[in-house]
Amino acid sequence: MKIVILLAFVAILGALASAGWFMMRHRRDSERADSRMAKALAWRIGLSLALFLFILLSYKLGWIRPTGLPVGS
Repeated sequence: MKIVILLAFVAILGALASAGWFMMRHRRDSERADSRMAKALAWRIGLSLALFLFILLSYKLGWIRPTGLPVGS
């Protein structure tokens, strides 16, 4: 379970880095770069949403459970 979540975070960060790359480096063909940057950001949003839903589903199915930190005495 931890590996799936870690891979999802790596994919999210990769999409964010890709969008940053297209924003900073491709200035000559700005329309194409804007389109690629928008697609990379859309992927990041989709991956983040999928990860959030996966964590909720995992909790509901009992694959993960909160350990909880003791609050108070």
